[in-house]
Amino acid sequence: MTVRLYITLFLLLFFILIAFIFGSQNDQIITLNYLIARSEITVAEAVSIFSALGFIIGILVTIVWRLVRKGKKALSTPQQ
Repeated sequence: MTVRLYITLFLLLFFILIAFIFGSQNDQIITLNYLIARSEITVAEAVSIFSALGFIIGILVTIVWRLVRKGKKALSTPQQ
């Protein structure tokens, strides 16, 4: 179990490092169009923002998935 945790942490840190290296090498300005607004940010800022959003969404999906799985397991066990 601990080896799996170490491998996961290593891969997570590796991908975050690659994202930030990629972003820091690109100082070009890009325009992001939202539904009601528009902003101009650098590629480094965009990579950082979207990497953080992806990480947060992934954590939330994992938490919800585990809660649903735990709830299904509790419903399937007979209670006395």
